[in-house]
Amino acid sequence: MIDIIHHAFLIILPVLALATLFMKNLINAVIIFSVLSLFVIIVIYQLKAPDVALSLLLVNAISVALFLFTIYKTEVGE
Repeated sequence: MIDIIHHAFLIILPVLALATLFMKNLINAVIIFSVLSLFVIIVIYQLKAPDVALSLLLVNAISVALFLFTIYKTEVGE
């Protein structure tokens, strides 16, 4: 059962990555990027590396917050 979920996540990952690349709205791209990061964290956790998954969760949370802050600051000034 875990193998099926693992393979399903590995199929979803490139789809989400391409959706992030071709998204016109930056906020939607950041949201899809955060979902992509969540799937990567789940795959890494399934590979029995919870320490790496936890550190990746922290890094991605900070990067998504910085992306959103930067988008907010650039859209207000324009």
